[in-house]
Amino acid sequence: MMDIPTLHEVSCEGKRVLLRAEFNVPIKDGRITDDRRIAEAVPTIRAILADNAKQLILIAHLGRPEGKSNPEFSLKPVAARLQELLGLDVLFLRDCVDVKIPETAKVVLLENLRFHKEEEKNDAAFAKKLAKHGDLYVNDAFGNMHRSHASIVALPRIFPDNRCVGLLVEKELRNLDFSDPERPFVAVLGCAKISDKITLLNALLERVDKLLLGGAIVFTFLKARGFEVGTSLCEEDKVALAQELLDQYPEKIVLPADIVISEGLEEAEIFTVDVDKIPSGMKGLDIGDETIDEYELILDSARTVFWNGPVGVYETPPFDAGTHALAEHLAKSKAKVVVGGGDTAAAVDQIGVARFYEHVSTGGGASLQLVAGEKLPGVEVFRE
Repeated sequence: MMDIPTLHEVSCEGKRVLLRAEFNVPIKDGRITDDRRIAEAVPTIRAILADNAKQLILIAHLGRPEGKSNPEFSLKPVAARLQELLGLDVLFLRDCVDVKIPETAKVVLLENLRFHKEEEKNDAAFAKKLAKHGDLYVNDAFGNMHRSHASIVALPRIFPDNRCVGLLVEKELRNLDFSDPERPFVAVLGCAKISDKITLLNALLERVDKLLLGGAIVFTFLKARGFEVGTSLCEEDKVALAQELLDQYPEKIVLPADIVISEGLEEAEIFTVDVDKIPSGMKGLDIGDETIDEYELILDSARTVFWNGPVGVYETPPFDAGTHALAEHLAKSKAKVVVGGGDTAAAVDQIGVARFYEHVSTGGGASLQLVAGEKLPGVEVFRE
């Protein structure tokens, strides 16, 4: 049972529904290269229309136009793709506040919220201008619920009795709740720095049965164990913290047994060595085969798995091998597998296995803050 209002609990009938969606998708040369966030909004849109809404007004942002109108960040391509996915006309208007919305238009997408600097300032006056477009506010932009922006925080405050979260946000909050996971609960964390993930590390270590580490973060832990790490990324000022965590959670933290190394990413000879044999002048870039086998064995015993972060430099073959292997192995798992957003979501999409998991989050920062136990402004506003 959710403790915030959901779409199931409100009536859209006869109302102008103002839906904050997450349409921040990658666009290259005017073409959308990954439409997953648009596709994830479709169930909520269809539910609103099926509930006989008078009109659906969509608001969203794209990129970082820094408060200025910029055709490079226009949502027009999103409108075209949304129209294809829905099989319905989607009217696109070139502003989000100073527009007259035709009453005859059923589905409307307004231009990029961030063309107005007031959006990122959580400006109440800007929110009031947006509020004029609707009678009911719905937030389905999970990927932005960790931001105190006008469309996320100030706007729902204007609709204290007519607001809710959409189906996607409800799904995200339910699947990213690891307060009582089915055990064994195993997390895979691949990231660059301990300093970027201290809160998440502590939160996971308190809850998991095993934490499998990958990515550059492992080298700070290996340094704490007294091993040479060559030119691998290592936070010297966090070695003591890594040692504390290893002392505190010796049975939970699992480090790689072997590492794929090279002098660089391109045109250099590649070796696989034990973690205590990384030579100076060499950089660790992926987990080795022995580690892949060990991690897969641990994952086979899991009933719940949370994975955030590729375990190697997945953008550059062959240093994507570890990430590929774990992604494909988890696709066959009987465990509940939840993938954090950001690079991990991009990786499993690229590998083509996302559909086999229980849930792949649309929010990078938002999902990590939620799992780390931090409050999301876009959620907390519904609890006011």
